[in-house]
Amino acid sequence: MSTALPSQVDYVIVGGGSAGCVLAARLSEDPSVQVALLEAGPPDTSVLIHCPAGLALLAKNGQANWGFETEPQPGLGGRRGYQPRGKVLGGSSSVNAMIYARGHASDYDAWAAAGNPGWSFAELLPWFRKAERNERGADAFHGGDGPLNVMDLRSPNRFSKVFVEAGRQAGYPENHDFNGAEQEGVGLYQVTHRDGERFSAAKAYLAPNRARPNLHVVTGAHATRVLLEDKRATGVAYRIVGASQELRARREVILSAGALLSPQLLMLSGIGPAEHLREHGIAVAHDLPGVGRNLHDHVDVVQVWDAPHLTDLFGLSFTGAVNVVKGIAEWRRQRSGMLTTNFAEAGGFIRSSPEEAIPDLQLHFVIGKLVDHGRKTVFGHGYSCHVCLLRPRSRGSLTLRSADPLAPPRIDPHFLADADDVRRLVRGFRVMRHILEQPALAGLRGRELAASAGARDDAQIEAFIRSHADTIYHPVGTCRMGTDAGAVVDPQLRVHGIAGLRVVDASVMPSIVGGNTNAPVIMIGEKAADLVKAAARGGRESVHAGGEALAV
Repeated sequence: MSTALPSQVDYVIVGGGSAGCVLAARLSEDPSVQVALLEAGPPDTSVLIHCPAGLALLAKNGQANWGFETEPQPGLGGRRGYQPRGKVLGGSSSVNAMIYARGHASDYDAWAAAGNPGWSFAELLPWFRKAERNERGADAFHGGDGPLNVMDLRSPNRFSKVFVEAGRQAGYPENHDFNGAEQEGVGLYQVTHRDGERFSAAKAYLAPNRARPNLHVVTGAHATRVLLEDKRATGVAYRIVGASQELRARREVILSAGALLSPQLLMLSGIGPAEHLREHGIAVAHDLPGVGRNLHDHVDVVQVWDAPHLTDLFGLSFTGAVNVVKGIAEWRRQRSGMLTTNFAEAGGFIRSSPEEAIPDLQLHFVIGKLVDHGRKTVFGHGYSCHVCLLRPRSRGSLTLRSADPLAPPRIDPHFLADADDVRRLVRGFRVMRHILEQPALAGLRGRELAASAGARDDAQIEAFIRSHADTIYHPVGTCRMGTDAGAVVDPQLRVHGIAGLRVVDASVMPSIVGGNTNAPVIMIGEKAADLVKAAARGGRESVHAGGEALAV
């Protein structure tokens, strides 16, 4: 990566997360263009990032994490939710649980049906495959030679397979590929690992291309606004080491700062709901009411079981400490063993009732006792299980706290505001408990913690959910794609009413996908790179995943 940053480049990308890394790598494939990537966080050098199990400590110490909080949520009993987002090269792909899941094909078909041509699952599958290097090999659903390494867990904990057996005993099919022909079932997740290490978007896309003289990556650079001239984006203002700088873009500015920060940056630049901007003394460059609207997320609740005698589960004890010391030695020596875990090794996609046509719930089985996102110290050994609602109806918003670009935004996902969300999650809690009480797990003689064990009828379960539920880290939708008056970007991800400006990240999703969001965001980055290249060639063009333009 070049370190000499010119005053002007062809493309300025804001945000070195999953989509930003893809864009930087793909756009800089053309040696005739200059590409700059601005990332507010540090380089991805911490061993806690590269060692998969390090994510447990990343949650505790806040390293490489924006660590946002929501506004008090009435649906959660007035509690503030936790909103961790990656603040480091690789973004949230450098701090997440590394699960590779795409969602259901019908999620993308719904995007296309809502007025976004080119975004159906059949049309997007080539970009998923282009990104992926699956160690199982290529097939109709998977790529075999893409940048992003996807693999089965190297050293799965034996209890993850016990969970899968419990799911089978509860009547769910075992699914060896959640990203294949069928999503429904229980099984072990595939992960973005390689050779026993995390394989983030930074590792997949930036690291192999750091020697390109036309790729400029700047860390510690906090973007403060998009520079505009006559409703055209011409560059980005940013702060680095306390000093204000500007970087000009000859062709395009691309915001890839995520669903919480891309809309904030638009509003700080005068692009957004006019009345809201004026409230904060920001001159209105373009009234775009949809900016920051449509915020939604996978709301999730965890059931925790105590099993002090099962010391090969993760836990705080003398034996647990000895196991970790041995695990550190093994990981350093041969990149195998217990520290290659992503903790949420197993799970599934299931229906909350037989009447559901497709899975509306996702399970994540965790090989340790998880309380408060892992931030609370819990002694002893045990296991946990998440259930999250895949397609919540509740919608919230992202607004400015102030005109200060360094102030965090106001995040209000409006969790559990819709009664249907509550009903489904109550059913999901019952389904999860039914699985955890099957003979395979019941035989382990674990004990459900009192906080949830007393919740038996629907009213008690709802009360437990409202007092314990929170995000499972998938905020989307705040720069929604579409062609209607409430949309922020068009199907080419160009900001309505502003030339030379795109948004490429989870914020553009019209509706959340039924699964983890990292793989879809990487796919969005791949497709967007080809859209940008096609635009540079001129004319009205469509693209396919080979990167070639097709005249329309």
